[in-house]
Amino acid sequence: MKISEYVEILAREGGLLADAAERAGDTAPVPSCPEWRVDDLLRHTGSVHRWATLVVGEGRVEAPAFPDASALPAAEPAAWFREGHAALVRTLNEAPAELACWTFLPTAPPSPLAFWARRQAHETTVHRLDAQLAAGVAPSPVDAEFAEDGVDELLIGFHARPRSRVRTERPRVVRIRAADTGAVWTVHLSPEPARTVRGDTGDPAHCEITGDAAWLYAALWNRAPLTGPGITGDESLARLWREKAGI
Repeated sequence: MKISEYVEILAREGGLLADAAERAGDTAPVPSCPEWRVDDLLRHTGSVHRWATLVVGEGRVEAPAFPDASALPAAEPAAWFREGHAALVRTLNEAPAELACWTFLPTAPPSPLAFWARRQAHETTVHRLDAQLAAGVAPSPVDAEFAEDGVDELLIGFHARPRSRVRTERPRVVRIRAADTGAVWTVHLSPEPARTVRGDTGDPAHCEITGDAAWLYAALWNRAPLTGPGITGDESLARLWREKAGI
């Protein structure tokens, strides 16, 4: 996907997130993040936006400190969120294509700017789902191409990191198929961090998870139940994901 497409998605999703949060109210619980209320969701995502704006806007080559929660505003979190979201969109739109700055996933898009546009588009979309669930409304659909991209970022990027807890005592293979886009991932689980390969490698799968890309996106990011007829084989591996895959 193009950088401009990611930024357009970020702009739209941030607006949807704020609208849903205002509908839910600051103290509404967030079902997909049981330890949070809506104001926690706004402060977290707003802090991530400001943190990313700092990295991109100043071309930081090392990770800046994440904002201190105690320093965040106590009132009007939705307005504060909208302000930081708008600044991030503006910063990404104005950043030079040749921007050099810090990134943090083991595999990344072709440039640091592409990395941050992609990461913030998905960060915001996942938390938009949270806000809509908190508001008790049906989550807006996620475009299939973008959903496929988010599954790829999650599997190839986040769960390749040492901090991933999705591990098994014995080697196991999970195959994930996006029925509508045709994308396939083969996830090798072991006591080490997961190793994911794009495509069907031919390795026998202990568990297969098949569904439209938008469902995979929500389910693998733990924003929808990872259950149903699309899961075949060893369902304990799907339970392992539900229990251990939180980012």
